[in-house]
Amino acid sequence: MDSSRLLRTSAVALSVFGLLLAGCTEGGTTPAASAPAPPSAASAERLKAYYGQRLTWRACGVPGFECATMRAPLDYADPDGEQIKLAVSRVKATGPGKRLGSLLVNPGGPGGSAVGYLQGYAGVGYPAPVRARYDMVAVDPRGVARSEPVRCLDGPQMDAYTQVDQTPDDKGETARLAASFKNFAAGCLKRSGRILPHVSTVESARDMDILRAVLGDPRLNFVGASYGTFLGATYAELFPARTGRLVLDGAMDPSLPTAELNRDQTAGFETAFRSFAADCVEQTACPLGTGTPAAAADRLKAFFARLDAHPVPTGESRPLGEALATTGVIAAMYDEAAWPQLREALTRAMGGEGSALLALADSYYEREDDGTYSNLMYANAAVNCLDQPPAFTGPAQAAAAVPSFEKASPVFGRGLAWASLNCAYWPTKATGTAHRIQADGAAPIVVVGTTRDPATPYKWAKSLAAQLSSGTLLTYDGDGHTAFGRGSDCVDTAINTYLLDGTVPPPGKRCR
Repeated sequence: MDSSRLLRTSAVALSVFGLLLAGCTEGGTTPAASAPAPPSAASAERLKAYYGQRLTWRACGVPGFECATMRAPLDYADPDGEQIKLAVSRVKATGPGKRLGSLLVNPGGPGGSAVGYLQGYAGVGYPAPVRARYDMVAVDPRGVARSEPVRCLDGPQMDAYTQVDQTPDDKGETARLAASFKNFAAGCLKRSGRILPHVSTVESARDMDILRAVLGDPRLNFVGASYGTFLGATYAELFPARTGRLVLDGAMDPSLPTAELNRDQTAGFETAFRSFAADCVEQTACPLGTGTPAAAADRLKAFFARLDAHPVPTGESRPLGEALATTGVIAAMYDEAAWPQLREALTRAMGGEGSALLALADSYYEREDDGTYSNLMYANAAVNCLDQPPAFTGPAQAAAAVPSFEKASPVFGRGLAWASLNCAYWPTKATGTAHRIQADGAAPIVVVGTTRDPATPYKWAKSLAAQLSSGTLLTYDGDGHTAFGRGSDCVDTAINTYLLDGTVPPPGKRCR
């Protein structure tokens, strides 16, 4: 597998969880009383037609995989109203051994295609003993990829959006950044106004329960990465008695107030960068020089500042400015296997040729060679802005938060603080709030945390495992985002054992 493909595969597993920053709340933790109410008996009665539907499976162009379309109500408050069509795919258990039912997978985002992840990785790359005994299944969440995708901008418009300066230095630059967020939101409303109010995580979790029933499983078995951990935990909260074996890898903490959540994630990227820098300065040709990781961080920050004033050419119409360069570096933080690629890209960019670092940014945004984009970024914003009220109501609040973000990350803090302004201009009102998830009555759940995870800091996994009444923490002492299937035999053995016989790792289990 070449390094660019490796980056794409691993980053999709979280893909842009970093952009969860754009959709969080400001203020204190919301009490547990604000948790979504479980579906009522009356609601269940009105949903019988959905729970009783039969899927028509068909070949879908990928050998060994089948595809189908599942119906769900667009608005669960009005089950008799409009419907939404959701894309489902599966690969049947290969045997031998007793079949354990279905195992749903979700790669995170929000906005990552679960169907694409299943067909491109999980359905062929998960451990053979797991694939032998489970039908591997995925559903693209509503608004994502093949499931009535949210659309916002065309390719040229998205190109312009990704190049907007996210570290404004004056009122004019601040106004242009705010205008870019407003234009993005307006594009989403224009192209996807029907679906925007109905792409919340709660609704996607309810969709998963319909799929569980349609597949004939009494309980939901699920592996979720990054944002997928929030989706899985939300399912357990809504349907604890129907929760089977859940693996939540690279966990999100749903209880944090937004400012803390965003600063934690900013600090996570700083931690990951310092780990990269410590490795880089030991190399014979580190573009950030020699010395300490702190000195390397200063050099990178200075390079970003130069790009802010003088972008470098890339061989195409998009020069490499500070915004795209920062995105390219952040993209490589998700997987330490991309560090050599990042060293090369920085060497070339600091020498005046930015195409390699631009390619890393494009992989993060899922931009294709023809200038088109997947809907990852559009769905990401749509879900985040619906799940939580905006972090900031306007530029003044974002500016006031910059110092605390820069303290968390001298390299990335300023830009990530301003990125939190996105949902201030969102056209639909948020329906969710931050709260603790306990999921009383759920079967044992395994929460996996990586100690130097850039996008979902380890402290979040510790917190979620403690919140869940039946949560058990599995720790991976390592770099990169998520842990399952990333090279640790210890992690993979512990998760495989849990998925195959239900045995959770012992308390305090740590892996390398």
